[in-house]
Amino acid sequence: MKKPDANPGPAAEERISERIAELGDWRGKILARMRKLIHEADPKVVEEWKWAIPVWSHDGIICTGETYKKAVKLTFAHGAALKDPKRLFNSSLEGNTRRAIDIPEGSEVDATAFKTLFRQAVAFNKSGKSKPLKKPKPSKKAKS
Repeated sequence: MKKPDANPGPAAEERISERIAELGDWRGKILARMRKLIHEADPKVVEEWKWAIPVWSHDGIICTGETYKKAVKLTFAHGAALKDPKRLFNSSLEGNTRRAIDIPEGSEVDATAFKTLFRQAVAFNKSGKSKPLKKPKPSKKAKS
């Protein structure tokens, strides 16, 4: 089985910086700002380059950073499990696992609320709740 194009560490950091620079517009500025907030929220966050997009991890994936024509999308892997009192999540709300923040041109995300949400996602990953549950072993039926 082929592994995804995961690339943690310095090479991933460089690739993310390159992506921000090559955008060269409002999307690059938003992605750079959100990246800065991510590092402020969790200085131990690991930057990765997977699936041709930036990924931020700490004991598992926290979120991805995708850029589209009309928005920058930060998708939280376990967003549905997080409390979002400031209602930052505004996309992918129907699923049972992920939640996303779409940031269109001219919008700004509340920095304090975002960092709180990001830290909560890190705590969720550290709690082990994000790990797949072990499947119960099949019971042995008595032979008749």
